[in-house]
Amino acid sequence: MAEIERETMEYDVVIVGAGPAGLSAAIRLKQLDADLEVVVLEKGSEVGAHILSGAVLDPCGLDALIPDWKEKGAPLNVAVEEDNFYMLGEAGEVRIPNFPMPPLMNNHGNYIVSMGNVCRWMAEQAEELGVEIFPGMACSELVYGDKGEVKGVVAGVFGLEADGSYGPNTEPGMELHGKYVFLSEGVRGSLSKEVIAKYDLQAGKDVQKYGVGMKEIWEIDPAKHKQGTVTHTMGWPLNSNAGGGSFIYHLDNNQVYVGFVVHLNYKNPHLYPYMEFQRFKHHPMVAELLEGGKRVAYGARAITEGGYQSMPKLTFPGGALLGCSAGMVNVPRIKGNHNAMLSGKAAAEAAFDMIKAETTDQELTAYEDEVRNGMIGKDLKKVRNVKPMWSKWGMLPSLALGGLDMWTNTLFGLSLFGTLKHGKNDAESTEEASKHKEIDYPKPDGKLSFDRLTNVSFAATNHEESQPCHLRLADPNLPIATNLPKFAEPAQRYCPAGVYEVVEKDGQPEFVVNFQNCVHCKTCDIKDPSQNITWTTPQGGDGPNYPNM
Repeated sequence: MAEIERETMEYDVVIVGAGPAGLSAAIRLKQLDADLEVVVLEKGSEVGAHILSGAVLDPCGLDALIPDWKEKGAPLNVAVEEDNFYMLGEAGEVRIPNFPMPPLMNNHGNYIVSMGNVCRWMAEQAEELGVEIFPGMACSELVYGDKGEVKGVVAGVFGLEADGSYGPNTEPGMELHGKYVFLSEGVRGSLSKEVIAKYDLQAGKDVQKYGVGMKEIWEIDPAKHKQGTVTHTMGWPLNSNAGGGSFIYHLDNNQVYVGFVVHLNYKNPHLYPYMEFQRFKHHPMVAELLEGGKRVAYGARAITEGGYQSMPKLTFPGGALLGCSAGMVNVPRIKGNHNAMLSGKAAAEAAFDMIKAETTDQELTAYEDEVRNGMIGKDLKKVRNVKPMWSKWGMLPSLALGGLDMWTNTLFGLSLFGTLKHGKNDAESTEEASKHKEIDYPKPDGKLSFDRLTNVSFAATNHEESQPCHLRLADPNLPIATNLPKFAEPAQRYCPAGVYEVVEKDGQPEFVVNFQNCVHCKTCDIKDPSQNITWTTPQGGDGPNYPNM
């Protein structure tokens, strides 16, 4: 808004998002030149607040960035000791042996970590080098220069009126300008989505694909705890209804991370991803582990699944996309943090060279080349066909053919299948409700399984009710006029936080958006069949506040 007067701060590089990609970029920039002015802006109330703990981390990214991370006390304390894969049926399970799997699927040498704590530690390393980190500073707008380039961001806008207008108590925020702006917002970030559309960065690339990952942290009976054990499952309860699977990671202090991923290209709008997760915990193998324990945290987040062929062009005039903003998750490994770190390092090195050469009006082509052809590209290219195989042929054929494809890519650097396409995007994959049967889900028992609103309270999410709704409907009438009769309004089910409801008012259905519940997973922005919902950044500090575990 041109009439708004804001303070302006100048930096060499402005980084949006204090996740592993953004922090890696900041650290590497200061390693290369201590005099560079680098700022990291984080929308969470603190670094790590929006990162629900629990991941298996390949340390190759940290090895490249901070080789002495062990000596510096990085919180990688639980090495993987046991790696299990199971195919589940409703009443039992079959162990899939490890030996037929390609080496890239082996988790030995990796660590079960709290990524929230890893990022907090990385932030400490960055600040010791002189990086400025501002938590609670959501970036709500991009600032463009005279040549159409991105030259900065607007951050720290607070106190907008409920309709989004500026009122007497509004703090207009500030503009932070940089020679380069790095967007490391994570999956489906609002600014990243804007630059991808503005500069047509997806041109010539496949569609991006997504899953929704839901996760709980449990404290379990010490007699059942096996520190360092990693378990992944496929099959029940999803079976043929959707692709996806689970993970169970035993860290220290008798805690386990229990997670469930549903691929968002499912067809049946009656599918209820959250309830599939809750039902999964009643499988005998899982129930036996969790009985007598207690859930201590819950959260959800969208996951990029398109892989190598779906990554957009990574650079644009004035900046670059890092990590999950560009979709660098290795789907069969369920890992992206290592690639996020490597991408931040590569972007920093490319920017440093351009700043040093005083030619910052050019795009960071060296960054694009390094990602496509370096460690990240090699990691993603080997597994590029696993996701489209699953989507086209189902779980069992993709298990066999995907394994074969990963082996040929590993041994010979080639695929018998070339590079497969993903087809439709996830919103377009949703079919009309009349083509599918409703799914009867058992009621949560309050011991192993929980209703959504109860679980959302364990995300400690909060949004001021007086602020504008950050979930924007292009057409407020469309959910009832179109989505309800055609798709049984799937927003009631695909949202893992109970944000969307259809209620009856004066005898008529009404669409309600409970944005205070939002955990920033962005599933609605992805899966809505009419593409009517846009997730935007709420004011800084709002959203989940995941525990320090």
